[in-house]
Amino acid sequence: MAATQDPLPEADRLEGAPHPRETARLYGHGLAEAEFLAAHARGRLHHAWMLTGPRGLGKATLAWRIARFLLATPADDGGGLFGAPPPPESLDIDPEHPVARRMRALAEPRLFLLRRGANKTGSALSQVITVEEVRALKKFFALSAADGGARVAIIDSIDEMNPSAANALLKVLEEPPPGVTFLLISHQPARLLPTIRSRCRELRLLPLSPEDMAHALDQAGGAIDPDQAVALSELAGGSAGEAFRLTNLDGLAAYAALLRLFRDLPRLDRTRVIALAEAAAARGNPEAFDLTLTLIDLFLARLSRAAVSRQTPPEAGPGEAELFARLAPDTRAALIWADLAQNLTQRARRGKAVNLDPAALLMDMLFRIDETAGHLATAG
Repeated sequence: MAATQDPLPEADRLEGAPHPRETARLYGHGLAEAEFLAAHARGRLHHAWMLTGPRGLGKATLAWRIARFLLATPADDGGGLFGAPPPPESLDIDPEHPVARRMRALAEPRLFLLRRGANKTGSALSQVITVEEVRALKKFFALSAADGGARVAIIDSIDEMNPSAANALLKVLEEPPPGVTFLLISHQPARLLPTIRSRCRELRLLPLSPEDMAHALDQAGGAIDPDQAVALSELAGGSAGEAFRLTNLDGLAAYAALLRLFRDLPRLDRTRVIALAEAAAARGNPEAFDLTLTLIDLFLARLSRAAVSRQTPPEAGPGEAELFARLAPDTRAALIWADLAQNLTQRARRGKAVNLDPAALLMDMLFRIDETAGHLATAG
């Protein structure tokens, strides 16, 4: 008997966390919700909304909340006739509403979810959203809605479309089907076709506060020590998704270890550098390598910003503020560190692309940081 192939993961689900369609509450984005509700109440609902901001802020959760609201709310709830009910004050829909239940099961006939599908062999997820998937979206709209009501398309994310798919979507946005609302999720809207952006109304989500992030993580099953909420929020840039990943990978401890190593700048202990690089590049643990690259990049970015703004941010790890004050006391140093960060990021991407030894790649990065600290100390 042939072995059953494991189902592919959902392209829009963060591993270990509930899918956005299953997330009960959205924290920290009341202003974005209020903006959408105001447009709905005025009867001026744009046909395409682009939800923007860095990864992990809750854009997909908001998209699913809006979709539930539109598909479960009678048209006259917007309040346009005398005696009609007042306009809704929240996007909340009873989780036991038939629409909510069908959406959780991906069985709502008036909703189309456009996301990365399987590759040509069906062995893994495709790296992009293809034009064939956009054609399926167009075919969906060619069919009349079962009850003549509203229809919604969630695109998660439009950043992942290849050029042919993006051009095909543009044609749909230029001549939108009646009664359809598009909810486009974008992590980097500046990289999209200007013609696509111009046909959408933007809802930009802002970074979460430490308190809202703690609530979001608790809901996702990643509860944190309240004393670590500020540090985690700083490292994650206000992104609950990134904070969830950092929590699962013990990112705060890894960043603290990196700070302890950097206390020796500009004379790093070679033995400690080798030990850290080999541990991060251990075979069978690619997450540790990617985490270390991310943390090095974060350290350099935070170092540069602190010097430019002349303000020390809340510490993301013990001793960080002292390091910042010593390594980047002025704008000149900040620019040097920012330039190094860009170069190291590019080198790391090239190195990964050609399968360089990850431990050697990390050691090279760390010694480049040490060399730059030495130059700055001499110049100062």
